[in-house]
Amino acid sequence: MIRFAHPEFLNWLFALPALLALFWAAWYLQRRRLRAYGDARVIRRMIPERSRVKHWLRAGIVLLAFASLIVAYANPKVGTRYEEVTRTGIDLIVAVDVSSSMDAEDIRPSRMSAAKREVQNLIGNLKGDRIAIIVFAGEAYMQLPLTTDYSAALMLSDVISTGIAPRPGTAIGSAIRLARESFEQDEGKHKAMVIITDGENHEDDPVEMAREASREGIVIHTIGMGTLEGAPIPERVDGNTRRYKKDRDGELVLTRLDAETLKEIARAANGTFTQAVSGRDNLATVFSQIERMEKKEFGTRQFTDFEDRFQYMLALGLLLLVGELFLSETRNRFLARFSVFKPHENDE
Repeated sequence: MIRFAHPEFLNWLFALPALLALFWAAWYLQRRRLRAYGDARVIRRMIPERSRVKHWLRAGIVLLAFASLIVAYANPKVGTRYEEVTRTGIDLIVAVDVSSSMDAEDIRPSRMSAAKREVQNLIGNLKGDRIAIIVFAGEAYMQLPLTTDYSAALMLSDVISTGIAPRPGTAIGSAIRLARESFEQDEGKHKAMVIITDGENHEDDPVEMAREASREGIVIHTIGMGTLEGAPIPERVDGNTRRYKKDRDGELVLTRLDAETLKEIARAANGTFTQAVSGRDNLATVFSQIERMEKKEFGTRQFTDFEDRFQYMLALGLLLLVGELFLSETRNRFLARFSVFKPHENDE
């Protein structure tokens, strides 16, 4: 495993294109000065030892050297010891609705974007808990099993989008069933679930599934995405909204928050219901409930010792810079014997 002691310095890598632009500007000005003396083909015949390739070779070496030095300054560290570490927390499963209705824009910029933000805020506030991520539409799918790797959880939460579940529809009960199967069955507590959805269920009986989950010690919290007034469902082509979904009679289809169903699910599993509102901390109640839950101890394997490896990148960068100093822009006399390097009559 590799991590950086100062990852903020990696932002300097974005300056490399500007350095490349400087090399291009120097090459362009050099060509203009040569053209001022006459025909380019004649000038090249007058200085045949001049290499057009080595200018860009030197540019590449300098860019690679600076990239190496920037990485060295960020101080990469490599994990050297992988061992069992005891953590204290609960097992938490987050289920995110990825049905097409989550593209509605009654919560800005959309229900789906707001749901992803809620998941990422939740992950950012966890302290020792294990987390799993489920996505569901007409069927539920495990995206991330229970883990304490919050970096992986954040990365996978960022790619959640509508349409990633192959079966259309909304089956909240399917997500609850999958969560029940994913929790450790021999424990009757330390288990919680957060369902982020608009509540429009079409496939099963989520309330009954919540009651069954409650009997296994699972607490379920629901976050309602959307408004009671509803909004049309955008249909996008290449990421752009082209039209809104209509029914068979040509009428605009509105998707509304089913708050009552979500309240019933939360009541059946001793949890809470929160209607998401833009600009508000919608997970405050959920956090307080999780903090009050009885914690358990569990072991997880992770890297505990990291060693600095900046010296390798530093040495590479310095060697490249020294090598660039000894690299002239004249042709290699041995390679110049081959025709591929000889000037041609049609050279410009």
